Amino acid sequence: MSEKKKVHDIPRASRLSIAPMMDWTDRHCRYFHRLLSRQSLLYTEMVTAPALVRGGAMHLLEFDPAEHPVALQLGGSDPQELAQAARLGADAGYDEINLNCGCPSDRVQSGTFGAVLMKDSALVSECVAAMIEASDVEVTVKCRIGVDDQDPAHVLPEFLSRVAAAGCGRVIIHARKAWLQGLSPKENRDVPPLDHDLVLRMKALFPGLHISINGGITSLDQARGFLDAGLDGVMVGRAAYHHPAEILCAADRVIFGAASDSDPVEVARAMIPYINAHIAAGGRLHQVTRHMLGLFAGRPGARAWRRILSEGAHRPDAGPELLEQGLEQIELAPGATAV
Repeated sequence: MSEKKKVHDIPRASRLSIAPMMDWTDRHCRYFHRLLSRQSLLYTEMVTAPALVRGGAMHLLEFDPAEHPVALQLGGSDPQELAQAARLGADAGYDEINLNCGCPSDRVQSGTFGAVLMKDSALVSECVAAMIEASDVEVTVKCRIGVDDQDPAHVLPEFLSRVAAAGCGRVIIHARKAWLQGLSPKENRDVPPLDHDLVLRMKALFPGLHISINGGITSLDQARGFLDAGLDGVMVGRAAYHHPAEILCAADRVIFGAASDSDPVEVARAMIPYINAHIAAGGRLHQVTRHMLGLFAGRPGARAWRRILSEGAHRPDAGPELLEQGLEQIELAPGATAV
């Protein structure tokens, strides 16, 4: 492969990234998040390599050019299949290809990929090397600190050493173990204790490796603290989805040094042309607005906004006028700031 293509400054964008979340970070969600933050790095939901290579599900690679910088997360465990999928992702225009070594779901385990790969760092290094050889954009890894009865303090350094030797220069570490038996995927996001200190120690142990931390990060102040402590990036998940304005409106200023914040009302109105195009192409309003329900969380009128969208967006004839109705509740709510 020739020298890696560099379209965007992805290491800088990864100072703050939005986690890949199944059923949540689809292309509509990413377009919305991009309007809130122009500089943060966005990730797709996990796309399995077999779906692309064997199933020909190329629609899973669709995204709007406005989403850049955007990364494709792949799931799989066959090096050659992952290499083919990585090439497809690079050809589709993604800025980064990420290998999932952290998802604990039963479906993922049955395919021998996701968090179960933490048990086989040799296979992961083989997968990473094959993906790097096939792709002209950067290949990264997202992992846990360990699984089941593994000792993270022993397993994680060995895992990172292997993937770094394979040519991976950037990793995202979810600072929790995954329990492959006995906990549901939902419980695996909350029950295993966080070990942020271990991730900080990994940065000290591997100073040349670009390390982002994930797990339990709920504010920009917390994110800023990890960056100040020496980590290269912070990945935020559910907090950015459920409270998008709280995390993303100020992200470009707080994390990247931009002059101002985005305005959630302006962002909501900026979604209308996108929604019109989606509906004109045969889509439904709720497919987009379901990601916008938490936009005004904690603000006067937020409950009415959420109710209007939740109750009305599923109607077959629902259109962007529903957003205007919801925005009226925000702008006219007692205590709302006049614009």
